[in-house]
Amino acid sequence: MSIKNKSIRINDKIVIGQDHPLFLIAGPCVIENRDHAMFMAKEIQSICSDLDMPFIFKASYDKANRSSIHSYRGPGLEKGLDILRQIKENLDIPVLSDVHEPGHLHLAARVLDIIQIPALLCRQTDLILETARSKKPVNIKKGQFLSPYEVKNIIDKFLSQDNDNIMLTERGTFFGYNNLVVDIRSIPIMRKWGYPVVIDASHSVQRPGGEGDSSGGDFEFIPYIARAGVSAYADGVFLEVHDTPAQSRSDRHNSFNLNKLHDLLSSLLSIQKALARHPQMH
Repeated sequence: MSIKNKSIRINDKIVIGQDHPLFLIAGPCVIENRDHAMFMAKEIQSICSDLDMPFIFKASYDKANRSSIHSYRGPGLEKGLDILRQIKENLDIPVLSDVHEPGHLHLAARVLDIIQIPALLCRQTDLILETARSKKPVNIKKGQFLSPYEVKNIIDKFLSQDNDNIMLTERGTFFGYNNLVVDIRSIPIMRKWGYPVVIDASHSVQRPGGEGDSSGGDFEFIPYIARAGVSAYADGVFLEVHDTPAQSRSDRHNSFNLNKLHDLLSSLLSIQKALARHPQMH
């Protein structure tokens, strides 16, 4: 059953949905250490506060889907969640991280404001059902192998557990080997079910496995994907952000530079403001 303009309350300050302000999910791909994660959260929070833009901090405690066995995965479940808890409590910022297995949910749901289903696991029924039972808001990454129409099947799995606190994220579709392409039609197609839709402008420019033992990417195209997504009425933007992207321990090729974040977000808000003057186009 379709739901019209579903709103999701994240905490006492942030409500997201199709009738609410553009919001940002951002942070480093993986938690590198406590001090760096805290620094990034503070810096992005300051930028978003200046722009009056709702902000959700994102970082992974365990990147279980790295290409190589030698790649850095993060601090792990308990240490990583503790760092996210400190950010949440000390900075009053809602936090999001991806969960890769049902066994993590009993701990993750105690800390995370939003649980993220990774794109490559978006059809894993047991993970989805257990996540839905937590009753937490969930960000579903659309798999690179799925059409936007097939996302309805994932929604139905969540609804079977009486959890409709759902947001959907577009992050590109496989376009041959080691390449992704964004079909901007995915945003209005997924929006028709009434849930908030996010454009992931970082992973959309990723080149999966492009470096052989790690992923490549074309970070210079991040602003174009972000602006295109907002112009198609995306409700939120997902960005992996780093102060020194070349030194990032994960996804360095598709991380956005912190120093350029204010200008990009300002342009995105201008696009949304312009669209609001033409509601008949929506």
